[in-house]
Amino acid sequence: MSLARIAVPALILLAAGGCSRTGDIEASGGGAGITAVRTACPIVAVPAGTGDITLFNPPASRDAAAIDVTAALTNVQSTCNDAGDQVVTNVTFDVLARRAQPGPARTVTFPYFITVVRGGNAVVAKRVHQIAVQFGDGQLRAQASGQASTSIDRAAATLPQDVRERLTRRRRAGEEAAAMDPLADPAVRGAVAAATFEALVGFQLTEDQLKYNVTR
Repeated sequence: MSLARIAVPALILLAAGGCSRTGDIEASGGGAGITAVRTACPIVAVPAGTGDITLFNPPASRDAAAIDVTAALTNVQSTCNDAGDQVVTNVTFDVLARRAQPGPARTVTFPYFITVVRGGNAVVAKRVHQIAVQFGDGQLRAQASGQASTSIDRAAATLPQDVRERLTRRRRAGEEAAAMDPLADPAVRGAVAAATFEALVGFQLTEDQLKYNVTR
């Protein structure tokens, strides 16, 4: 399964003061720069192609007339606690399902995953769970709520001190360093990537199901 890669932002800086806010432009003291707040909490997202699932009857068919049940993963939200040694992120979401034909009450179970990706491409942890949606008698639509959690070592999600200093160093107009992007240095860029984590949630698809989602 290919995972959507979320690029490291072109500029990731740690807030230098308690009053700094994301996007603040600092111009005091003859210096200028943009300060962005970076936390140890992972980016939460749904990988491309895994946000919906289609079941067919018969299973091997890919004809539109054979579609049995479709479902979409939506309303993804997260809360993060980064106060301790472990950064714990809880992810919640809804699954909205629809069957092609009304019928008797029916329960359909879908597999979904939660995975932690480091540096945009390295999967460091993954768990697969199940979520069941229950169609009432004669109902075409059903809904269920799911949840998952991740735990990341805070030290791994923290930038080394020397990299933090390079990123937050004040640069004055006219200085040679002011025209240089710290992230142009492969060592700095690599350190930022290594400390950047994503918590990705989506349906656990077979190769055929993923191919269907990508090519339909």
